[in-house]
Amino acid sequence: QVQLVESGGGLVQPGGSLRLSCKASGSFFSLNDMGWYRQAPGTQRELVATITSGGSTNYGDSVKGRFSVSMDNAKTTVFLQMNSLKHEDTAVYYCNAHLAISYRGIWGQGTQVTVSV
Repeated sequence: QVQLVESGGGLVQPGGSLRLSCKASGSFFSLNDMGWYRQAPGTQRELVATITSGGSTNYGDSVKGRFSVSMDNAKTTVFLQMNSLKHEDTAVYYCNAHLAISYRGIWGQGTQVTVSV
């Protein structure tokens, strides 16, 4: 079993910053990619940012220039640095990963990010 455990969510004021982390654990050879999605109440889950094991990144249009995704050297932990946060960034942020070879997808439990005064 492979598990993803997120941390770093919380309450932040508009214009502030937060850093999310997600660590993969369990029995697996390697990961093809890791990333973040988010879902606000009444909306569909949307892409925030992804990064492949080779370092290629992809961002949702609404976060480009404000958020930055990175991965540790072991390629088992993904980080999301969120700057210049806005009210509309409020959502549950889910970590996602795909196993290498099988490309089976895995989801974390989610961490709440609330941007409010």
